[in-house]
Amino acid sequence: MSALNSLFIKKETLQEILNVINAKELKGVELTISINDEVNPYGQNVSAYVSQSKEDREVKKNKYYVGSGKTFWTDGKISVVSKQPENAVMILTDSNESLPF
Repeated sequence: MSALNSLFIKKETLQEILNVINAKELKGVELTISINDEVNPYGQNVSAYVSQSKEDREVKKNKYYVGSGKTFWTDGKISVVSKQPENAVMILTDSNESLPF
């Protein structure tokens, strides 16, 4: 094991995520977890947001942040998982702009 992190997501945010999943008839949502080297003013270095497609990143679409937290243990050894073939990745996108992600 390389690191243990905590992440807090507000109840309201969880409800909004569930509303979007239901509205888009999705099976779930993919999150990206970011672990920073520096701590913010609130003592946090972990954040999570709804994963973006390559196109969303290219047009610099705003991230939909869902939670934040902190790393509370690490052995300093975090490995990168090898990439899966592109056809194995399920991308959940929708053009409905009224929903947050």
